[in-house]
Amino acid sequence: MQNSENARSKISLIGRAIKYLSNRDHSQFELRKKLSPHAISEEELDEVIKKLIDKGYLSNQRFTESFIASKSKKFGMRKISQVLQQHQLDSEILKTEIEKLRESEPQRCYEIWERKFGQVTKEPNELAKQIRFLVSRGFSHEIVMGIVKGKHLS
Repeated sequence: MQNSENARSKISLIGRAIKYLSNRDHSQFELRKKLSPHAISEEELDEVIKKLIDKGYLSNQRFTESFIASKSKKFGMRKISQVLQQHQLDSEILKTEIEKLRESEPQRCYEIWERKFGQVTKEPNELAKQIRFLVSRGFSHEIVMGIVKGKHLS
């Protein structure tokens, strides 16, 4: 009976993992955290994670690329980097992907500013509002100041 229960729970754990992964990519850390309450043991959880990696269902690289693609239209490099670091990803993956993001940072910041505000202002309160908004989105102060002062307008 014990083996039967273990087989059922293992299938259930793998099924649960595949269900999560079918909705969107997850990092290993995030998936482990979600599956942990349902696992009988750490060994079972390790085995399931390993199987998912071996079959190509789970990939930190793919998760990172997917996350950046979905968030880069709204957020700056600092904010995205901060969230990704919480997923305990390999530093080389992070470094490579964040470096790619750095190249498009001024253009992405400008596009967000243009959608939200659209014009340079001399009004101190409005200028402060624009700066706060862009900095809170994770863009660097240097890039933000260039955009709100009209230096990066294209």
